[in-house]
Amino acid sequence: MQDNNKVYGFTLSLYEYHKTIPTLWEATKRFIEKNPEYLPKDNAMAFISDDQGRSYNLCHFWSNFEIGDLDFWRSEAYTKFFEHLDQEGGFYYERWGDAPVHSIGVALFAKKEQIHFFKEIGYRHEPFQHCPQGQLHTKGQCWCDETDTFDYIPYSCTYRYDRLF
Repeated sequence: MQDNNKVYGFTLSLYEYHKTIPTLWEATKRFIEKNPEYLPKDNAMAFISDDQGRSYNLCHFWSNFEIGDLDFWRSEAYTKFFEHLDQEGGFYYERWGDAPVHSIGVALFAKKEQIHFFKEIGYRHEPFQHCPQGQLHTKGQCWCDETDTFDYIPYSCTYRYDRLF
């Protein structure tokens, strides 16, 4: 990842339950309004919003398998964002978890090219599974069934990631 200037990698992406984060996006929008300088032009906003940031489509990278660059998590932009969210109280009063918070932060503050989908790594966390496809499956000697992959079923957000490119 370092050789290719990637700051975040994932294997699964899906929709969050709105009831767990009802005020997260409004808190995020308040941060964006006060700190627009932290958002690069070529970020991955389109992964998390269908209307240029007016609303959150609930997509997030599942954090059960993620690899992140600690320099990114310690960056001024992400640190200030996290401190802002902490002041808002949603970690305590709602259930703002690491997956939607990491995903929003990465989508907003990293360039979309810095986010990597590990197509070649099989991963299963009940009830979801990413299984490499085609040559990646054969080359990796995967045990998983190629037809049993979560990547492009309706509750997956992977197609949104693919549309960024």
